[in-house]
Amino acid sequence: MNLQIDMVQTTALTLILLLLGEAARRRIGFLQRFSFPAPVIGGFLFALVVFALRQTGVAEVEFDTALQTPAMIAFFTTIGLAGSFAVLKKGGRLLLVYLIACWTLAILQNLIGIGMANVVGVDPMLGIMAGSVSLEGGLGAAAAFGPTAEEMGTTGATAVALASATFGLVAGSLLGGPTAGWLVNRHKIRIPTEAEARVGALVAASGSGYGTASSGTSEDNVAAERQGVNYQSMLVAAVVIGAIMVVGILLGTWLSEITGFSFPAYVGAMLIAVIFRNLNDKFNLVKLDDQAVDLISQFTLGFFLTMAMMSLKIWELAALALPLVAVLLVQVAFILVFATQIVFRMMGKNYDAATMVAGLIGHGLGQLQTLLRIWMRSMLDSALNGSSQLRV
Repeated sequence: MNLQIDMVQTTALTLILLLLGEAARRRIGFLQRFSFPAPVIGGFLFALVVFALRQTGVAEVEFDTALQTPAMIAFFTTIGLAGSFAVLKKGGRLLLVYLIACWTLAILQNLIGIGMANVVGVDPMLGIMAGSVSLEGGLGAAAAFGPTAEEMGTTGATAVALASATFGLVAGSLLGGPTAGWLVNRHKIRIPTEAEARVGALVAASGSGYGTASSGTSEDNVAAERQGVNYQSMLVAAVVIGAIMVVGILLGTWLSEITGFSFPAYVGAMLIAVIFRNLNDKFNLVKLDDQAVDLISQFTLGFFLTMAMMSLKIWELAALALPLVAVLLVQVAFILVFATQIVFRMMGKNYDAATMVAGLIGHGLGQLQTLLRIWMRSMLDSALNGSSQLRV
């Protein structure tokens, strides 16, 4: 039996699964400890149900995921709106060093992915999906680039990318904090008194993959901060995001035509969003509420990731399981060596360097969205408190 789920039904199911995932994450201890995102919990469990129905011959389920791409573009647009050059300048030398380390890591992850794919005998494109796309890019980038790779002829690219990002999320949660602690003990680094209060937040940054928990702020505090969000501020934010999406998609299409490269739809939107953000900072074109943008960001991220996970074709992943595990184990071993032996030294071999290593391990293993959301939260906190310092 072929079961067709239309767009409205798919949307309703997505929201239900996201809600159930949030509830499960709050109530089940190990899901909190390992920082499983709500979309992964709800979406993946339903994907397992779909897989079981298909394997037993009961039914093949097909979803209408037409709203997944708009939600994805909206999320990445909100990330672009967080791209304030004024905030970046406050990062100073350490931020520049960290950026160079991230760019280097992304290139090396792809080279390792391609090399290991050739070793284990799978399509090199799948190696890229298990490289920086899913590991440094996270679940959002995996869900965005996977369909593009499949359009280019790589079967199972989305499943591999999402599975790799989920693996990285758990690995980053387990390895980030302990690695930083090991560096502190090994090099007998003195922890500044004022820094002790930041340990929990920085370790959480390396090991949290989704949602309000990733900001290091309690849900009660987040709710209190959002009391100022109203219909007018949400409407203005939605209009700005919608307009940027339209212009960004046109830009992405134009760039693809003139360069011959395939640009995912969200790339143009992110670029336009960054430009708009900085022009708005300078000229005050629109009164844009960062709290409203952050709320839209959280919802669209949860929505499109849940839809991507629930429509995951697990059967395409089954035959690639062992090769994929081999690729990912090598990736994890590499990032540990890279972070502790190179980045730690580049950052100064001190307390801040150790905590940045924890962040890099989380960032490099599938949690880019975490750092981007933390960046948005730091900008929001700065605006609320009148602070001139960039916070982690």
